[in-house]
Amino acid sequence: MSTHTIRKAIFPGAFDPFTIGHENIVIRGLDLFDEIVVAVGINSEKNCLFTIPERLEHIRRVFADHENVSVDTYSGLTVDFAKEVGASHILRGIRTSADFEYERAIAQVNKQMSGIDTAFLLTTPEHTPVNSTIVRDILRHNGDASMFLPEKLRSIIK
Repeated sequence: MSTHTIRKAIFPGAFDPFTIGHENIVIRGLDLFDEIVVAVGINSEKNCLFTIPERLEHIRRVFADHENVSVDTYSGLTVDFAKEVGASHILRGIRTSADFEYERAIAQVNKQMSGIDTAFLLTTPEHTPVNSTIVRDILRHNGDASMFLPEKLRSIIK
């Protein structure tokens, strides 16, 4: 009889808003992990477009059909939240070499502090230019950002 250890990861971020790039990383991450917790970080310093409850609702709507994806909030250190929920890994998407250098440094410190590894997934080429800052700017200026949003959010985020 073999015992299967559930492989659980957290996917942390502000997700203001949650984009097609984020959705793609989570879906692809499910090939590597049995469960993924999308972890919305609470950062009072950030000038956010959407409230925490709105972001939680948006992400839950996107993954309503995925019982192995949950959504939660946290404040403080990401590694502390990962331990709290029993995650063995932190999942991160990498768009550019600049992302890699930034994320590599954080991943190495996290590993040293907690023993928790970070798994990196490269974004698919069509999602490389998509980031929340640009999408948020389009939305703030009443532009059409629908092509950058998950299908299930296009009718509710204008």
